[in-house]
Amino acid sequence: MNRAEPIENLLLNLADNLGNRPMLLELGVLAALTALSWLLMNLLRKRADGARAENRLIHLSPPEWSRLALPAGLLPMLLVGRAVLEHWQAVHLLNLALPLIGSFFAIQAVLHLLRRVFKPGRTLLSLQRGVSWLVMGGAVLHITGYLDAVIAALDGIGFHVGDQHLSLYTGLVGLLSLGALITLALWIAKVVESRLATAMPGNINLRMALAKMTRGLLILLAILIALPLVGIDITVLSVFGGALGVGLGLGLQKIAANYVSGFSLLLDQSIRIGDIVAVGQYHGEITRIATRYTVIRSLDGSENIIPNDTLITSAVVNHTLANRDNQLVLPVQVAYGTNLDAAKRVMLEALAKAGNSLREPPPQVQLSGFGDNGIHLDLVFWIDRPESSQRRLRSDINWAIWEGFQREEIEIPFPQRVVHLAGAAGHLPSRPGEAR
Repeated sequence: MNRAEPIENLLLNLADNLGNRPMLLELGVLAALTALSWLLMNLLRKRADGARAENRLIHLSPPEWSRLALPAGLLPMLLVGRAVLEHWQAVHLLNLALPLIGSFFAIQAVLHLLRRVFKPGRTLLSLQRGVSWLVMGGAVLHITGYLDAVIAALDGIGFHVGDQHLSLYTGLVGLLSLGALITLALWIAKVVESRLATAMPGNINLRMALAKMTRGLLILLAILIALPLVGIDITVLSVFGGALGVGLGLGLQKIAANYVSGFSLLLDQSIRIGDIVAVGQYHGEITRIATRYTVIRSLDGSENIIPNDTLITSAVVNHTLANRDNQLVLPVQVAYGTNLDAAKRVMLEALAKAGNSLREPPPQVQLSGFGDNGIHLDLVFWIDRPESSQRRLRSDINWAIWEGFQREEIEIPFPQRVVHLAGAAGHLPSRPGEAR
């Protein structure tokens, strides 16, 4: 619109024609198109409800259908109706209805997308409020006729960089475009990840690797699309890419190594989420494999963040790589002269009372050796849940063994020393430390 032209206020145009016969005809057309859109959207919703959930990209509840599908179907009908009706009369009501319904649809669509991408919390609430106020503000400016004037004022505050003009308006458009495209990319990445989960339910590492690569490529594509929208030539990124390459070669090589190692761990299947591993002094269950680090949750509940490069270059003991069954050995010492058959029976009964061992291979009580103070027995058994608290399991078994030994009067020896007198009571030892 030329700035010299008067401002076209849609509200004033509508107020000047209230009660006229053309206005009543517009109202009838608007009501009819709304009813037709409602019937069509209800028919589509019933068909969508009959489809399988895994074949739908967008899951809409009945209220969401009303907020999204109804204005989505009504908007094109209004555009066609206005184009036909304006050949015979003024269409002030339809001119006002289009931006109102369009802004309502835009707000609901963006809010639906945000709820699919971000978790509930303050961040999501702030984004929803910001989008709502921004779209409503733009609709109000358009209806009152001041939108072009505001855009011109924002575009006038800026500066030139070579042949490019950077202003508040181009910056605002760039931020909004980048945010919208990245949000869309994250939503598509989640859809792809859910499809991969259905297609590869047992291969979690490969699924995560493909999901992370898809997310990264989509975000990069969103940035490359958003930059030209504000007039930034993407060829200047070649300079940034060269500087980034130098930075990676000098100071960021360790970080780059961790990222590459993260994808290697996800692809080679040597370490998976849920595995019980030991890396140096750290032992526990892998709960997360990120692009830069891996989280190992110890049996005491603490979480250890290990760089991925460490898992590639160090020796890793994976207790559940091929089989989740793990062997545990519980040592017990009994006094000489003990009925070993009774001790064996008590130890096996204590294990059965705990109830966490596997029947195959069967548990055993092995005589591992003869010590200075007693006989060494080992209770050997297998468990299929190494991620559970082994400390508590050992404690339960030891309690049961102690109670059984007390009942059977089986003695657990303690260190003893026999002293032989070499001479008279007053004889002094010939060497330091020799017993008298």
